[in-house]
Amino acid sequence: MPHLVAVCVVHQLHADAGTVGTTAIDKRPVEGAVKVGPYGAYADVQADRKHHGGLDQALYAYAAEDAAFWAAELGRDLPPGAFGENLRTEGIDVNAARIGEVWRIGEAVEVQVTAPRRPCATFARWMGPDVERGWVKRFGAQGRVGPYLRVLRTGVIAAGDPIVVVSRPAGAPTVLEVFRG
Repeated sequence: MPHLVAVCVVHQLHADAGTVGTTAIDKRPVEGAVKVGPYGAYADVQADRKHHGGLDQALYAYAAEDAAFWAAELGRDLPPGAFGENLRTEGIDVNAARIGEVWRIGEAVEVQVTAPRRPCATFARWMGPDVERGWVKRFGAQGRVGPYLRVLRTGVIAAGDPIVVVSRPAGAPTVLEVFRG
């Protein structure tokens, strides 16, 4: 059954060479239950609010299967949060999710798929100098980008919680189709 491997929030802010000057991409797993509100996981922040966060990008989900692919490609461990994700999932193809699709996570939280992640230079720098050059293009070319989510119903979630697809709009494009569109 699809489930959460981890819920991640910002560990610390880091200086960044980008225009904002700081990044909140350093996400780490949280022990126990985490409150989820309209703007995402409790205690999480976004440094660049022009391009991240808000109601339509309250949470970012990334699949354990995609992280395992990149771990093999890069020859290093990529634990939950390594991609700046809030939710590390397992057993659900997040890139095949349809825009508008609704998931229930745990007993109460409901989220809606809104858009694919668009990799950026901050993400490339975060991945490190060994992969930074060409990373944005390489990451996108693999189609393992993951979706942003809007919170429809608040509550609490924790690692191990099931993920159930509540509704899937017929004919809506997938995360990958929109990304490649």
